Amino acid sequence: MAENVGKRLEQKESKQKKTKKPSRLTKRQKWLLAVAIVLAVVLVAVVALDGLFVKPELPGKGNGSNADGTQAGDGIDYGDGVQPRVSGERKSKDYYTVLILGRDTGGGGNTDTMLLASYDVTNQKANVMSIPRDTMVNVNWDVKKINSVYNMNGGGEKGIKALYKEISQLVGFEPDYQVILEWEAVGKIVDAIGGVDFDVPYPMDYHDPAQNLVIEQAPGLRHLSGDDAMQVIRWRKNDKDSPYGYNKGGVGDAGRMELQQNFLKAVIKEMMQPKNVLNIGKIAKVFEESVETDLSFQNILWFGKQAFSGGLSMDDVNFMTMPYKGAAAYSRAYSKQLGKDFYLEYVVPIPGKLLDIVNNQLSPFKEIFTLSDLDIMSVNADGSISSTTGHVEDSKAAVPPTLMGSGKKDEPEKDYITDENGNLIDPDTGEIVTPPEETEPGTETPSETPSEPTPETPATPETPGTGTETTDPSGSTGGETGTGSPETPDQPEDPGIIVVPPEEPATPDANQGLDPATGEPLPMGG
Repeated sequence: MAENVGKRLEQKESKQKKTKKPSRLTKRQKWLLAVAIVLAVVLVAVVALDGLFVKPELPGKGNGSNADGTQAGDGIDYGDGVQPRVSGERKSKDYYTVLILGRDTGGGGNTDTMLLASYDVTNQKANVMSIPRDTMVNVNWDVKKINSVYNMNGGGEKGIKALYKEISQLVGFEPDYQVILEWEAVGKIVDAIGGVDFDVPYPMDYHDPAQNLVIEQAPGLRHLSGDDAMQVIRWRKNDKDSPYGYNKGGVGDAGRMELQQNFLKAVIKEMMQPKNVLNIGKIAKVFEESVETDLSFQNILWFGKQAFSGGLSMDDVNFMTMPYKGAAAYSRAYSKQLGKDFYLEYVVPIPGKLLDIVNNQLSPFKEIFTLSDLDIMSVNADGSISSTTGHVEDSKAAVPPTLMGSGKKDEPEKDYITDENGNLIDPDTGEIVTPPEETEPGTETPSETPSEPTPETPATPETPGTGTETTDPSGSTGGETGTGSPETPDQPEDPGIIVVPPEEPATPDANQGLDPATGEPLPMGG
């Protein structure tokens, strides 16, 4: 027994005396191996993340044209209208343009928010121009407001294509890409990034049971949720019986565009915060559910990466409103329906100022545009309408209107009003006056029956050329008004219809031209 124990002890000591085999790697080699493994992991991560950022390729436009100059295949047929520029030498290597359309499914599907943006990635400069929804465009039906184009063409892809065409002709070039977002997406994005700090400029108190719309927002710097954000950017005025006052703080369409621009700045600033990298999944889900675009989400992330790494600041992002003035144009359809001479309110671009913005801030091309390249509408002294291109789609509107009754612009026998939902009301019966629906564009007489009027327009009727130019609060030129006030106290959200015809306007007749800088009529004679 003792002998066995002794053998086991000897074997144990023998094992302990065995020398340890030296490692085949030196300490330095082990350290290098560890570094290599870490670098490999980082490289794999970088490659994976780099797949999230895909540079967009510029669309191959300008090819496949027909003999008459219109584009073949899936291209847009511009007919006898101006052919927008689709190709040419760019101002910089990476200069992109995007048309952004906000579609309000709760408000009949109208595209009331229209933004044209340019982003010069090379020089880190961005410009965004709001296009007023009451802008007159060159269409062949009676109500020529730009926000009617989408629904007048049946909505959906066809409606978007028609709206893209009108905006392209307005500015003289086709935007590279388009982004169509449902209005509710703004609130969802705000929630996805954890809210936005925004200085609400006014006490907001508006209620519309017909739309199930409640806007109740306190003024001041606050952290807004998605629901708060939707209320703020929809607000235009307070209720008539609001304790904050009906007209006090009422800003009309021009003020609402400025408010929306300021809010978008706040959203962009928040989205560029590094912490929102963690929210990419949430943002991607919003885009998947509520955004239609010919850009991929990876393309949009590429723009964000370039802005962040390139040092783009909010000082490099310029928001502006299309320079415009008020105009009133005769409506054949409403005049026939109501038995009175009837005029619709519009806004029309100030030609020289819009041309300057296109050449210096929006167009991606080096080649300079002239006024004949832009399809800018105006109302002449004789009541006819004209375009800077020399071509008017609605041939009946291109000649002086045939006035009803005595042929004079007399006061109507009764003063029609509108309710809070924009419906025209007969004061004698209290009933809604509904014009017939517009026929499909392209029919033989589409302009004799108008589309449903848009829900709201500038509040004060303007005769072309008589307004005083005002300055956009954001620093750019905005609309011209004759009163200096964006909205009269008792003006409800009307359908763009005014009963009292305008005074004799000061815009040019058929033989009189526009001053390219101001858009005002040139003096006649020597």
